[in-house]
Amino acid sequence: MVKMLIPSTIYFPIEILLNTIINNYLQTSFCLTFVTETELMINLPLNMSSMRIIPNNSELVQQILETSEKACTDYIIQMDEPRNFMIAFDKVNHVGDVRRSDKKLIFLPLEDEFYNPSVLTDLLSLKETGYVPNILLITPTGQKSSDCKIYDMITHTFVGAEEQIQDPLYLDRWDSCTEGFENEVNLFPHDMSNLYGKKVKVGAFTYKPYVLLDLEPSLAPLGRDGIDIRFIEEFCRWINCTVEIVRPDDGQEWGEIYENNTGIGLVGNLVEDRTEIGITSLYSWYEEYRALDFSAPIIRTAVTCIAPAPRISSSWDLPLVPFSWLMWMCLIATFFFASFALFVAQRSTDDIFFVTFGNMIGQSPGDSSSWRIRSISGWMLVTGLVIDNAYSGGLASSFTVPKYEASVDTIQDLVDRKMEWGAPVDAWLYSMILSEEPLIKSAISQFKVYPPETLTKKSFTRSMAFSIERLPAGSFAIGEYITKEGAKNLELMVEDMYYEQCVVMTRKSSPYTAKLTELVGRLQQSGLLLCWETQIALKYLDFKVQLEVRLSRTKKDIDGVEPLNVKQLLGIYLLYFGGLSISIVVFIAELLIKRGKAVIVI
Repeated sequence: MVKMLIPSTIYFPIEILLNTIINNYLQTSFCLTFVTETELMINLPLNMSSMRIIPNNSELVQQILETSEKACTDYIIQMDEPRNFMIAFDKVNHVGDVRRSDKKLIFLPLEDEFYNPSVLTDLLSLKETGYVPNILLITPTGQKSSDCKIYDMITHTFVGAEEQIQDPLYLDRWDSCTEGFENEVNLFPHDMSNLYGKKVKVGAFTYKPYVLLDLEPSLAPLGRDGIDIRFIEEFCRWINCTVEIVRPDDGQEWGEIYENNTGIGLVGNLVEDRTEIGITSLYSWYEEYRALDFSAPIIRTAVTCIAPAPRISSSWDLPLVPFSWLMWMCLIATFFFASFALFVAQRSTDDIFFVTFGNMIGQSPGDSSSWRIRSISGWMLVTGLVIDNAYSGGLASSFTVPKYEASVDTIQDLVDRKMEWGAPVDAWLYSMILSEEPLIKSAISQFKVYPPETLTKKSFTRSMAFSIERLPAGSFAIGEYITKEGAKNLELMVEDMYYEQCVVMTRKSSPYTAKLTELVGRLQQSGLLLCWETQIALKYLDFKVQLEVRLSRTKKDIDGVEPLNVKQLLGIYLLYFGGLSISIVVFIAELLIKRGKAVIVI
């Protein structure tokens, strides 16, 4: 620690002490905010700026907010009622946009011989004080030696057992005569490197593979496991804290935050300070970021869907499959054009359609002495030969290699088919809700929320797609409402609905945020996150469902070539017997008409 000697004839003792603290502990601060009723003489370093607030209890929140938004987030406070500052400061942390884990608050006593030091020490019992580790109370001891003043440096315990964290912790003592500290200790000791077993409330609920709770002790000693659980337990091993899991007690799981800084579910517990850290597949949602703080992304996850798998095309339309609809239209146009040419050549409409049809299917033309008719018939035979061979090849392929319906591969396919997609909660839409793209808006309108039991039934009806997560190590986060039998009828989409970054959420300016982000970097470098995902997937996820989804797009290739059977020939038989039936009806009708004419003639 550097001792800074300042002539006492220029500064008051409290100002000499404050200058010493600023030069020793606040050198990295960008800006200081002085919340004082009287002006202090402070010699700031050249790289530091300052702002001053003359506290007004009715406008104190707005005053602090204005300085906070300008990044003046370290405070020197000297007020009659410092309690009002702590309450206003905590409100600013909730509504402001600037976030910082290591804000420092230094409380000064008033220069009054009747000043009661308990005005400052009582701050330590406030709930708002428990969220700020770097608090320094400078209180007069009442001891005097000649003209010297002695001040105690006090903070709160903050770490350790829950019943002790609000107890005052006496750090050091400063004498204005020597302008030095007795013990030369660190006046801001809580650097979050060791919490001495402090209990940390973590909001979570069961959602595989991120969080699994209520497990058998044989599977997990603490009855919990998962990617996020392992992350938070590693965090507490690193900084020596104790995890207490707090579940949403309103059945809302992820929940939502309201405009008045209240909420429900997991994020509601965070914003109302019922928990300190939130996990369980939390994405970097915009609305939540306005009210909370995020760590660096833990993993990247992609949200996609498993949609009804395409079925083999119906056998009745197999005769039409070899040619596309455009090709069939061209073929019909060719037929009528050839019939018209034959009409021009023979200058008669007699049997022009039958002759043209016969030539196009390879029948020999009738005898004709006209070179024009023979020429047209020859060209029709050549055309028919090409078309017949192309059709025969396509028909053989259609009969041996299975043909499937069009699959749902993209968001556009999902929207075009007006197919529902959904999950038990609407948290899947939080990342899409602000999009202005018409396609995304249409997809959002088709999202439906159903209970798990209903979703299980719908997985067999081919009427709905189901949202899942594709994790970076190759596993999938699939709701338990998708069973192995239901997954057989579903196929993974090629295109993702969107991708997101999974984060850990905390209250704004939480002292844990910076440490959480540092741990994320270490785990990313080591590859442990991918390792944990694989271990959790193999240990707890339904391997058969995972395999069905992962291989869902290769099922058609596995089917391969199969021999002809009656089912594949059903379309040809329908066409044959349909035409035969029409022929018989027409034949009988002709007989009846001719018989009627014969009776009339007689």
